[in-house]
Amino acid sequence: MTYIRGLKCRECGRSYPAEAIHVCEYCFGPLEVDYDYAAIRASISRESIAAGPRSIWRYRDLLPVDGEKVIDIGSGYTPLVRAENLARELGLRELYIKNDSVNPSYSFKDRPVSIASSRAIQLGFDTLACASTGNLACSVAAHAARAGLRACVFIPADLEQGKILGAAIYEPTLIAVDGNYDDVNRLCSEVADQYGWAFVNINLRPYYSEGSKTLAFEVAEQLGWRAPDHVVAPIASGSLFTKLWKGYNELYQVGLIDRVHTRMSAAQPLGCSPVYTAYIEGTESVRPVRPDTIAKSLAIGNPADGYYCLKIIKESGGSCEAATNAEIVDGIKLLARTEGIFTETAGGVTVACLKKLAAAGKIRPDEVTVAYITGNGLKTQEAVVDHVVRPLRIAPTLESFEEALRQRELTLV
Repeated sequence: MTYIRGLKCRECGRSYPAEAIHVCEYCFGPLEVDYDYAAIRASISRESIAAGPRSIWRYRDLLPVDGEKVIDIGSGYTPLVRAENLARELGLRELYIKNDSVNPSYSFKDRPVSIASSRAIQLGFDTLACASTGNLACSVAAHAARAGLRACVFIPADLEQGKILGAAIYEPTLIAVDGNYDDVNRLCSEVADQYGWAFVNINLRPYYSEGSKTLAFEVAEQLGWRAPDHVVAPIASGSLFTKLWKGYNELYQVGLIDRVHTRMSAAQPLGCSPVYTAYIEGTESVRPVRPDTIAKSLAIGNPADGYYCLKIIKESGGSCEAATNAEIVDGIKLLARTEGIFTETAGGVTVACLKKLAAAGKIRPDEVTVAYITGNGLKTQEAVVDHVVRPLRIAPTLESFEEALRQRELTLV
């Protein structure tokens, strides 16, 4: 059974059928899925969710799908780690890491792409496509392979090799564009109009973006059916950030958790921080920038949901912070050293900003805080390869080992 009423404009409220459209033809506002929450509330329960699959599809009643067939490569149900070591270092008492770097294609993008590819099948498309900063390309290629669809993914030409390989292994048509993500996205909007493909983050964006809500659903369930006091999450387009907020509030709306008092704080790389800049300046006007950061997965200079991120930060009493390249690398190393989690540069941004927010007192020590780690460090090895320890090369003798160990200990003094 589906609980989708159709699509609705986030700005003017006009209704549309549940088709492959994403912009209101009257005010050009973004379209979102409109659900029958009263019907969902009558059918959903904590028990029905617990009886579901160990994936995002345990929350199926709150997702925009029709029929029985879904494209599932096993995304979701990822660990919520009690980060005691990191918490102690940052002066926090109850800190959790939502580790989404362990999804099948090693990023949170498997969640929205599972929804979008399922919807593409239901709407009769034969080609799955995307404009990507890297992680999305990997996920779209993987889901297209699973679904038996053709795939065409567009990426900036200067992407990290781990992400290029992570997409190429599934044998999509892989298009490297000489330009940044915003250039790629503009081209893909033209291609979508011309070719009629299912672009997950363009014409299927209303359905695609709903997948990120499952990161809120899971955290609430893993915390014993409650929303956290504070969330720190990265911003690229802003879709993840806005859908986390929507997800927590949907759980309240259908009676699964108490009223939401979560403070939402955003993290951006300083080299691509239009939302942070607007926040610091006290304006709701997000001015586009040209990205210059090692956090390529967050390098979107004109974030589609930037304005809505600012509204959520203000409404929830949250904050916004930005991290330099050096702080991003330090954030990656800090999370690895304290919690044994190797994250990509986007995660380095989140941890670096988490550290700065805690140091500034913008996260209270007694708040139940969740930091979202969205991608795996093996995809962005270039960022840290010059900042890690080197192997101690020795001869195959005990004497050589002991001498190397002695020299190593001397350097640590």
